[in-house]
Amino acid sequence: MTMLLLVLAIAALLMLRVPVAFAFLGPCLAYLVIDGQSLGLSMRTIVNGVSSFPLLAVPLFVLVGTTASRAGIADRIFDLALALLGRVRGSLGYVNVGLSLGFSWISGTAVADAAYEAKVQIPVMLSKGYSRPFSLGVTGASSLISPVMPPSIPAVIYAGIATVSTGALFAASVVPALLMSLGLCIVVYILCRSKPELDGEPFNWKRLGRAAQRAIGAMAAPILILGGILGGFFTPTEAAAVGAAYMFILGFAYRTLKVKDLPSIFRETVVTTAAILIIIASASLVGWILAIERVPQQVAAAMLSVADNPTMFLALTALLMLVLGTVLDAVAALVITVPILLPIGLQIGVDPIVLGVVLIVSLMIGLLTPPVGTVLYVLSSATGAKIGEVFRGTRPFFIPLVAVVVIVIVFPGLVMWLPNLLGL
Repeated sequence: MTMLLLVLAIAALLMLRVPVAFAFLGPCLAYLVIDGQSLGLSMRTIVNGVSSFPLLAVPLFVLVGTTASRAGIADRIFDLALALLGRVRGSLGYVNVGLSLGFSWISGTAVADAAYEAKVQIPVMLSKGYSRPFSLGVTGASSLISPVMPPSIPAVIYAGIATVSTGALFAASVVPALLMSLGLCIVVYILCRSKPELDGEPFNWKRLGRAAQRAIGAMAAPILILGGILGGFFTPTEAAAVGAAYMFILGFAYRTLKVKDLPSIFRETVVTTAAILIIIASASLVGWILAIERVPQQVAAAMLSVADNPTMFLALTALLMLVLGTVLDAVAALVITVPILLPIGLQIGVDPIVLGVVLIVSLMIGLLTPPVGTVLYVLSSATGAKIGEVFRGTRPFFIPLVAVVVIVIVFPGLVMWLPNLLGL
C-alpha cells in the first residue's frame, strides 16, 4: 500500500507537469518521514547517485554539443547533406535525417538536435512546399538518432549504472542508429514518392565540392572522439574533453565563435547538465526506496515466471520501457530500472550491452509520446505548432523506430558485431 501511494503521488505530480526531479523528491521525502527514516539519509543517497566517474563525461559531451551548435558546425553538415541529396524527390526529408545522423556524432542529445532543426530546417521545408505535419514529424523522429548514435549521454549514464564499458556500448549503438536512419528514409520515400512538386534542384558538383570543403573540419570530429575511444587512446571522459577543445578550435578558426560567446555557452552547458544530474540524483532516491521495499525481487520473480529466455525478457523489457517512456524522463527511467532489470537479465543470460541498447532505443521513442514527450514540446515551442499537431506528424515514423527495437531483440548479434570486431 505504501509503494502504491508513492507511485500514485509521483504519477499525479508528473501529470500536473511538475518537473521530474521534484515530482520524485517530494513523495520520497514524505515516505522517509512517515517511515521514520533520517532525512540525512536522503542526502547521502542523492549524493551517492551522482558520485560516479563515468558521469563526468556528461557535462563535457553537453559542452561539445552546445559549442558545435553555437559555432555553426551543424550548418556546414546541413549544406553538405543538401548538396548531396538536393536533386532527389523529397530531398529535404532525407537531408533532415542525414543532418541528424551527421550531427549525432557530436551532439548526443535529441533535444539539442530538435531545437536546431526546428529553427533551421522546418522553415526551409515549409517554404519548399512540404506539409507542416511531415516537416514536424521527420524532424522529431530523426532527432532520436542523436541519443542512440555515440557519443550518447544516455549510454554514458547506463554504462555508469551498469558498470559496463562505455566504449563497447558506444560501438554497439552504431548499427541500431544506422538502422533508424535507414528506416526513417524509407518512410520519407513512401510519403514523398507520389509528390512531384517535391522534386529537388539539379545536382551541382561545384556546390558539392564547396560544401564538402566547408564540412571537412566538422566531419573530422567523430573520427577524433569515437576513434579515440574505440581505438583505446582516450577514455570517454577524456575524449569528451578533447572533443570540446576541438569544437572551440573549429569555432574560432571559422570565426563563427567569439570570446563573448563563451559565458553563454558555459551557462547553457551548466543548466543542461544540472537538469540531467538532479534527475539522476532524485531518481536514485526512488531506486533506494524500491530496493528496501523489495520491489526488485518481486519484479524479478514476476518476469522470471513468464520470461525464461533472453528474447522474451528483452521483449518484455522493451514493452516496459515504451510505457515508462511516455510518463518518465529517459534519464530517470534508466536510473530506476537498470538496477532492477540488469540482475534479472544476467540471470537469464542477456548480454548487458544488448540490454543497454534495447533500453535506450525503447526509451527514446518516449520522447515523441505524450504526456512527457520532451521533443514534442521543443518542436511545439520552436514552431508554434500545437502538441497534437506535432504528435500526428510523428506517427508514421513510429513504425521504423519500433522495428529497430524488434530487430535488436531478435538479432542481438547485429548489436554485438562491431564491439566484437573491435575487441571491446
